[in-house]
Amino acid sequence: MTDKQPLLPVQPKRGLRTRFPWHQFAMRFSSTPRGARLARRLAGERLDSWGIPYGSDAHDALLLTVAELSSNAVRHGHVSGRDFRLRLSAEGTAIRIEVTDTRGEHLPAPTGPASPDQEGGRGLLMVAALTDRWGWYPCVDGPGKTVWAVLEVSPCPEQQDSSQ
Repeated sequence: MTDKQPLLPVQPKRGLRTRFPWHQFAMRFSSTPRGARLARRLAGERLDSWGIPYGSDAHDALLLTVAELSSNAVRHGHVSGRDFRLRLSAEGTAIRIEVTDTRGEHLPAPTGPASPDQEGGRGLLMVAALTDRWGWYPCVDGPGKTVWAVLEVSPCPEQQDSSQ
């Protein structure tokens, strides 16, 4: 042992407080409208248990994103007999949503402005508006793709008060 060892415990720097300890949730759902609804409901429960309360702007934005990506997986990524997977993760102040389906040839691309009488085509524009960033990548362990979105959630009010 040397005399120059750091003193323990090391204190984290002020102002770098995170909102979340590391959390993760992943589940497979049937590639049906019912599966998409269940994914949205379970995501809402999980986000609330992680400290993003029902009715907050962040909760609403995250749930709309889960709903849109799940419904896209059902509508555009459906392969008979195959499920889609929802994965939520929280680390620091970021919530990441990932939805994986088994259809790799239908790639997500936001369209231009939709006409008022057009039924679809606005979902990924909404995801882009609600989240800080989004994208997709091909599955490495089989056919399909994963569409992801990240939203940075501001720190809890009680953490902001304690750091001042």
